[in-house]
Amino acid sequence: MGRRLVPLTLDNLQDLPKRCRNCVFWELDPVSGEAAVKAGTSEVQKEAWISAVLLDWGSCGRVVYVDELPVGFVLYAPPAYVPRAASFPTSPVSPDAVQLITAWIMPGYQGQGLGRVMVQTVAKDLLRRGFKAIEAFGDARWERPACLLPADHLLSVGFKTVRPHPAHPRLRLELRTTLSWKEDVELALDRLLGGARKEPALRPL
Repeated sequence: MGRRLVPLTLDNLQDLPKRCRNCVFWELDPVSGEAAVKAGTSEVQKEAWISAVLLDWGSCGRVVYVDELPVGFVLYAPPAYVPRAASFPTSPVSPDAVQLITAWIMPGYQGQGLGRVMVQTVAKDLLRRGFKAIEAFGDARWERPACLLPADHLLSVGFKTVRPHPAHPRLRLELRTTLSWKEDVELALDRLLGGARKEPALRPL
């Protein structure tokens, strides 16, 4: 089984699930995001966002391929490029951290260590660029697939709460700890990356 992880670009953006290519929950502020969905321009807006971040900051994601089939991805960027982040009560993300926007692994490819490899690849990229951690806004009341990852699943793979909140705590993962992850982390990553987003997911906070 051949597997590879490559940077996300406009050339391979079409390899993301269509619901993810159309989702601009994080990439636009709430008002602009709602307007893009109503106007049917969300996919174009997503492409424009990816292009702008690539030009200004550099790689902001990874796509996972197994035998040339795209089976997962992760998207991340500094919060300055993530307008929705400012609307959370536990903002801002720490200045030494990058925001985990979203991540996903196709059902049927979980339990193969892809999640661990994916997160470790992101960690190496961000450490090389001078960042110390990755942070995320969790959903403490998560009940169904949505754009926010479930807080308890984030905690299960090593994130720590840095700013508590009854609905949307901000959590942090020190990047160096990911480089020594063992196989015992894979089950938790399967739950986080595989089970947290299986349906179209644009919903108000």
